[in-house]
Amino acid sequence: MPKIIDHDQRRDEIVDVTWQLIVEGGIEAATMREIASRAGFANGALKHYFTGKDQIITGAYERSLNSLGDRLTAYVAGKRGIEALEMFMRYTLPVEQEDATAARVLLSFWERCAFSVEVRGGYDAHLDTWKAGYLRYLAEGREDGDIRSSTPDDQLADEIIMMNIGATVIRVVSPDHLHVDVLERQVTDFVARLRRAD
Repeated sequence: MPKIIDHDQRRDEIVDVTWQLIVEGGIEAATMREIASRAGFANGALKHYFTGKDQIITGAYERSLNSLGDRLTAYVAGKRGIEALEMFMRYTLPVEQEDATAARVLLSFWERCAFSVEVRGGYDAHLDTWKAGYLRYLAEGREDGDIRSSTPDDQLADEIIMMNIGATVIRVVSPDHLHVDVLERQVTDFVARLRRAD
C-alpha cells in the first residue's frame, strides 16, 4: 500500500525549517539546498510543494504574521477606538525576545521584497490591511470624542506604521539602541498628541 503524504503538513514543515534558518543566519542561510536538507528532502523535492524560494520565504513571513495576528486579536478583543489603538501599537513594537525573532524574519522578508515583485505584492496587501485596522481605531476614537488632533487619520496611520517599522529595523540591526522605556514613551506621547486639539 503506497504511503499517504499530507502535503499541507509537509509544506508547514518546510516553512518551519525556513523560518528557523532565517532566524539563525538570515536570508543567506535559507538556501534551497539547506532547506531541503534540514527538512529531510532530496534537493529537488521542494518543487512538489513550492514554486520557488520566494514562495517559501513568503510562507515563513506569513507564519510570523499569522502568529502575531492571532495574539493581537485576543489582546484587543472587546476594545475600540483610542484604547484599542494604543494597545495595538504597544503590542506590535518589538520589545520581547519572541518579537526580536520575528523581526529577523521580517527583515529578511523585506530584503526579498526589494528584488521580487511577487513577494512585494504580498507585503503591499499586508500593509493595506494593517493600515485599515489603524484607520478603523482612529475613526472610532473620533466618534467617541477621544481623538481631537486635526492631523488627518491617513497621516496618523502612516506615522504609526513607520514608527513600528523603524523600531523593527533597530531591534535587529542595533538592539542596544532600542530601549523599552523609549518605545513606551513614544506610544504614550503619540496617544497624548491624539487627545489634544491643535
